[in-house]
Amino acid sequence: MQRNFFIILFVTAICTGNAQTTITGFTPDNAKKEIALEKAFEGKLSANNLDSWMQRMSAEPHWVGTEYGRQNAEWIQKQFKSWGYDTKIETYHVLFPYPKIRILELTAPTTYKAKLTPAAVEGDKYTAQGDALLPSYNAFSKDGDVEAELVFVNYGVPEDYEQLEKLGIDVKGKIVIAKYYGSWRGIKPKLAAEKGAIGCIIYSDPKDDGYVQGDVYPKGPFKNKTGVQRGSVMDMPLYPGDVLTPGYAATKDAKRLKREDAPTLTKIPVLPISYEDAQPLLEALKGQVAPETWRGGLPITYHIGPGPAKVHLKLEFDWQLVPAHNVIATMKGTDFPDQWVLRGNHHDAWVHGASDPVSGMVALMEEARAIGELAKNGEKPKRTLVYCAWDAEEPGLIGSTEWVEDHIKELQEKAVAYINTDGNGRGFLSAGGSHTLQVMVSEVAGTVTDPQKGVSVKERKIAHNRIDGGSDDFEIYAVGSGSDYSPFIQHAGIASLNLGYGGEDSGGEYHTIYDTYPNYKRFKDPDFAYGVALANTAGRIVLRLANADVLPLEFEQWHKTVSSYLDEIMKETDTLRKTVEKHNKMVDSNTFELAADPKEPFVKPEKEEAVPYLDFAPVQNQLASLKSSIDTFESTDKSNLSPEKRNKLNQELMQVEQVLTTEKGLPRRSWYKHQIYAPGFYTGYGVKTLPGVREAIEQKDWKEAQEQITVLAETLERFNRHIESMNTL
Repeated sequence: MQRNFFIILFVTAICTGNAQTTITGFTPDNAKKEIALEKAFEGKLSANNLDSWMQRMSAEPHWVGTEYGRQNAEWIQKQFKSWGYDTKIETYHVLFPYPKIRILELTAPTTYKAKLTPAAVEGDKYTAQGDALLPSYNAFSKDGDVEAELVFVNYGVPEDYEQLEKLGIDVKGKIVIAKYYGSWRGIKPKLAAEKGAIGCIIYSDPKDDGYVQGDVYPKGPFKNKTGVQRGSVMDMPLYPGDVLTPGYAATKDAKRLKREDAPTLTKIPVLPISYEDAQPLLEALKGQVAPETWRGGLPITYHIGPGPAKVHLKLEFDWQLVPAHNVIATMKGTDFPDQWVLRGNHHDAWVHGASDPVSGMVALMEEARAIGELAKNGEKPKRTLVYCAWDAEEPGLIGSTEWVEDHIKELQEKAVAYINTDGNGRGFLSAGGSHTLQVMVSEVAGTVTDPQKGVSVKERKIAHNRIDGGSDDFEIYAVGSGSDYSPFIQHAGIASLNLGYGGEDSGGEYHTIYDTYPNYKRFKDPDFAYGVALANTAGRIVLRLANADVLPLEFEQWHKTVSSYLDEIMKETDTLRKTVEKHNKMVDSNTFELAADPKEPFVKPEKEEAVPYLDFAPVQNQLASLKSSIDTFESTDKSNLSPEKRNKLNQELMQVEQVLTTEKGLPRRSWYKHQIYAPGFYTGYGVKTLPGVREAIEQKDWKEAQEQITVLAETLERFNRHIESMNTL
């Protein structure tokens, strides 16, 4: 069967030599024009601009609320105005804690006071800016002054606490020390608090992020012994954005929660430290030797504790409302001014932010500059372009979230899609987001040449997948959280993408004082070739969305992907049932397997709750109905659509992602409306697909699981009706 009606009418094959290019959503004549336009666009991209702009933007620290952050926003505004965009700065007033007191000391059985200060390095003047550098801390930690025995909890994720429970170790009333990685950092104090801990320390172990990986900065790119990863520990799985204005914009006069009532603040004090400061604390621990998989790269024996190591942690913050400056640049479309293609990257950083976020920001700017030149030469886009430079992303996606909450009604009426970027480097194209956009992204990836290999970035990505044992197809990943697409797709229901290059730019600079221009030039993307590749990739996507005759959404891949998510959940549930049944039979027959390590105490297991047979039929039935509707949609010839009906079809396509949301949202976190993609409640950035159903099963809440199956089936039924409505045009 033919893929869809776009292939019948709107997909055109254009032969150039031996190469063939297909464009979804364009008539034959307009496809030729689009190909020529994209070629002209690509020819205008300059790596020199990215280089000079990065030097300017990352010259000084510029976290939210700083003077240099404001100057950067005004400088970005000036650039966009010079390129022909109607540009303004929209400012929100958001809560931001600045560290006043940071004390961490080992008080028993020996003493040690943590330095908490990174070392300046030779050859990088930006690391020697002294008091201008933001101290290392975790934003939205609770103020606190606590002292207790220390417990090592590995990565501090749920399975680690399950292991501790098996070992008979309780963290209640203790301070835990966890390694970075394994999950988003905010999950570590969240879980620790739920388990009764009164404080949390997070450190970067050299096995994951230091000399075990390679030479450390400045000799190599990896984290040196004094480097510390800053970052937010706001409970973003509840909601991102300003903690005091959940679900509505943090305007100057907005009604705000009391700080003590803000649900996304951590419940215990938490502090990140270097592995230099972590080693004396870990060395002082005794008790059981940590399991082999828990051991890091420090030259010590890793013990779990608790004690005899005792630590004192004291934190105090200056809680202020600070301005977050979003730059919004608009180019009005010639034909469809009320259909918006949105493109964004944040401009704030924890310190200098050359890699995160400036590498992505300068690519966005170069893309916008080239499109502005085309517009001045008479090639304005048919749909309106909205370029966004977000502030306050680092503390919790705050700038973008407040803007979306402020403009949500208009966005849900006018937004076509949102295209996000963030940090960028050398390597492979990574693309995630709405699977209705996968075919279009694949086509674009086939037109962009990889700077190192000379093949398309699509071909290189597929080859990389094959080496790793992955798919032979170009696929986009499902998005959880971690950057500014989250409020668009998961709250407002706007089709979104997250794009970037990487994989050959490893290092330890993330959120440290070492994320500087010299570091980036040496180790990340020395010639800014992949910055240009990012501008080329995102720019082509923007132009195709802006100029398509019919918006390039495709549903066959979407259906295949969502069906695979359901299959995953059903198989995992079946596996869990069999595992529990086997366990309970062993308990009943009194046949226990002894612990693999005879030194570890044997704990007699208890019977587990049986896993019921959930009724997935409502979702299966809806997916079957959807397959039929999608087949009809794809196979119907729309070539005779009038301009009015074509515009009506585009309006319907713009609403597709919203149909996959529910007003009630997910259980216990109503801000997240999307029923297909969400960040996990205990993974943070990591995605949970079909989240209502999947997380209820993972939490073994069988009543809620069946209820969420019903919610998902009802969502898919609405989606089916929407497809059927488009079939009547």
